[in-house]
Amino acid sequence: MNFIVSGNTDIGLTKSTNQDSLSIKVINTKQGRMVLAVLCDGMGGLDKGEVASASVIRAFDNWAKNDLPALCEAPIEDPIIRSQWENIITEQNNKIKAYGGGLGIKLGTTVTAMLLTQTRYYIINVGDTRAYELYNGIRQITNDQTFVAREVALGNMTEEQALTDERRSVLLQCVGASDEVYPDMFFGDIKENAVYMLCCDGFRHEISPEEIYERFHPDKLLDEHKMNQASLELIELNKQRQERDNITVALIRTF
Repeated sequence: MNFIVSGNTDIGLTKSTNQDSLSIKVINTKQGRMVLAVLCDGMGGLDKGEVASASVIRAFDNWAKNDLPALCEAPIEDPIIRSQWENIITEQNNKIKAYGGGLGIKLGTTVTAMLLTQTRYYIINVGDTRAYELYNGIRQITNDQTFVAREVALGNMTEEQALTDERRSVLLQCVGASDEVYPDMFFGDIKENAVYMLCCDGFRHEISPEEIYERFHPDKLLDEHKMNQASLELIELNKQRQERDNITVALIRTF
């Protein structure tokens, strides 16, 4: 399995800072090439959301540098990834919470991190950044940890109502602003000639899954230039439709 990667972010129309943070890297290991992609959507007073999101990005980058090589000495097991990544989230929650307490503000960040190996994907998620698989159609892998997603799951709201509800961005938890954080984990076998996508909520509010699949179809994203071009086109479409948030998307094409 091989990979082409692309990442793009935009401050958007109204924000004074870009509080999203993104890291995407191809890593050579003893078990072949891998990709680690991490996307965080920060929020907080005094525009400190970017501090929270950047802190979580650094923590996962450090894991890739310091811990992943040792894991690759033997077959990687799902429970080991779960344990190490949950520890990262707990440590970051405590660190960011303490930092905010020292300033007298609350700040935090969502996080979606994905590791693609030669055969398998590993994803951890807190908040409403998302991971998708685009193959024969578009499939959302992660579940939003939001008020409206919970209401839909409980049958109190339809998906159509959730799309326009004024509480659609209300998070049930985020890293740095919750007493304790309970991340979701997702595992699965990766597909060849597929596209894996991470995006913040600002990327998907004003465009449909069908529009995403049409622009990001695996048959169209054959090199990094085409991936960047398609990403920038959808970012601009979001802005044309008056998306007010920061807009960030990461793409991994397998072949």
